[in-house]
Amino acid sequence: MFNDDLLICNACGTQFDTCDRNVLKNCRICDDPRQFVPPTGQSFTTLAAMRGNYETRMAPDQTNNNIISIWTEPKFAIGQRAFLIKTPHGNVLWDLVTYLNGETIRKINQEGGIQAIVISHPHYYTTHNLWAKTFRCRVYLAAEDKEWLCQRDPQGRVFIEGYKKEVIKGVTAVKVGGHFPGSLVLHWEDRLFIADSFVTVPSALYHEGRLPGTATFSFMWSIPNMIPMSPQAIVNIWNALKPYEFTTTHGAFTGLDVRDSRVKQRLLESAKIAIRAMGYEESQFIEQLSE
Repeated sequence: MFNDDLLICNACGTQFDTCDRNVLKNCRICDDPRQFVPPTGQSFTTLAAMRGNYETRMAPDQTNNNIISIWTEPKFAIGQRAFLIKTPHGNVLWDLVTYLNGETIRKINQEGGIQAIVISHPHYYTTHNLWAKTFRCRVYLAAEDKEWLCQRDPQGRVFIEGYKKEVIKGVTAVKVGGHFPGSLVLHWEDRLFIADSFVTVPSALYHEGRLPGTATFSFMWSIPNMIPMSPQAIVNIWNALKPYEFTTTHGAFTGLDVRDSRVKQRLLESAKIAIRAMGYEESQFIEQLSE
């Protein structure tokens, strides 16, 4: 049985291995400069306390019923969504939400369950032990980021050591780094699930008459605190993704889906925009960004 009284950070949704509020005073994920502690201070909840106050919503992608978004209402913690990707070789869950209840388990099992979970970075580790044990599957994480794990796990985790890992046939986790050293994206068919390894910006969603210099993505070391990545980190993201073809990107939050045959080119353009904005117009970094 899983303990529903384990403490969960209200700010980021990370679950810890203790129920004792006298022991756990701070969330190490939120104390990191990439995240933040709210002005009201650190606070914790539990799955037991959440039950009845939250619900998990699921909806198919508007162009592909084999992609199902999963999110929590009302918004909890960071508010990201997860994706259930249904393939002929098994189902992959990309990223996680903290809250999991019986109705969600039933609906996911009706879709064929989960054969593998891939998590983009430590901000979304949340309750991954619970998800893995519930669906009896492996969880794939970047080896570079294992220091941020807040729960013990005697089994179930697989650490990705290299630059990529095909977790199920046709579904590949690609290590791009930047936001965290091991930040991942997920490639499947013509889709790229990006979480916030790079960030979909508001101007991404309007396609007609885009003026030169209009960005589709930004590249942030800290998203909430608006600290950008270094130019070399941006170049590394492009170089990691250059071998892959994609016409759609799915961001971390509901509505952040960019559907455009030129979206890969727009990623390259966004990388150049970001680097030039840092003052590197004729630098080695721009020269490294080739198609």
